[in-house]
Amino acid sequence: MDVVVPVFHLAAQLTGHLRANGLLAVPSVVYMIEFGAHRHWLHPGNDRFLCSTEQAALEVRRATGRPADVTGPVVAPRFTAPAPTAAGRSRRFAREHPGRTPVLMSAGAWGVASRPHATARLLARGGYLPVVLCGHNERMRASLAHVPHTLALGWQDDMPGLMGAARALIDNAGGLTAVQALAAGLPVVSYRPLPGHFAQGARRMAGLGLSDLAPNDAALLAALSRLTRPGTERDLRIAGGRQLFHDKDEPLTRLLAAAATGTHDTDGERGTGGSGGTGGTGGTGG
Repeated sequence: MDVVVPVFHLAAQLTGHLRANGLLAVPSVVYMIEFGAHRHWLHPGNDRFLCSTEQAALEVRRATGRPADVTGPVVAPRFTAPAPTAAGRSRRFAREHPGRTPVLMSAGAWGVASRPHATARLLARGGYLPVVLCGHNERMRASLAHVPHTLALGWQDDMPGLMGAARALIDNAGGLTAVQALAAGLPVVSYRPLPGHFAQGARRMAGLGLSDLAPNDAALLAALSRLTRPGTERDLRIAGGRQLFHDKDEPLTRLLAAAATGTHDTDGERGTGGSGGTGGTGGTGG
């Protein structure tokens, strides 16, 4: 093993602790999948951080004193290419729910969301087809199945196809699903983001002009009205999101460099003693 690459904030706390205490012999390079540099990610024991934006990289450097590179987000290549299953998904939506505009609602792999039933009913009343991604939460899926004009789905392996058939994504985390949507050309609206790093990521996305952050029901419907219909605003939003992926190979270059050199310490010392964490794993503050 030449380098460890944490892509989850709690894993970054663990590798930082191990490196700071001399228990991990190879470099730890944290790849931050979110736009916000929340303290959950920021253990100074890690050797280097890879960030989506310069703002996040600057915050990492200030908080940890460690090197932070701007590499842009990374997704699987199938999210940046036309999805062969999208047309079939679109036909199914139109056949089973005629006249309705399909909109994805993401609750993440764990199926965690704030008032998803109320949001689904709101969208259905507005003429949309809420396609709710419930992840592994079968209880949520079963209960949402009773909401009229709503399609509740479990864990999905064909996210590119779903994104290609939908007109927008309603997201509550500002994480990987939102990044995948940007790559796939699907406008993102953040709504009722979960606390902590999720809310911070949603705010940062909106601040960069990559998404809308809807504060209430009316704002959500207004954003969907603007972004789901053909027009300049939709085209510009899609183009802005895809622009983030202009340098997809850069993260790999940085990782190979870290593996080759063994460490990227800026102070010439490896250990910092103790846990070294800037927030541990218990805080949820944005």
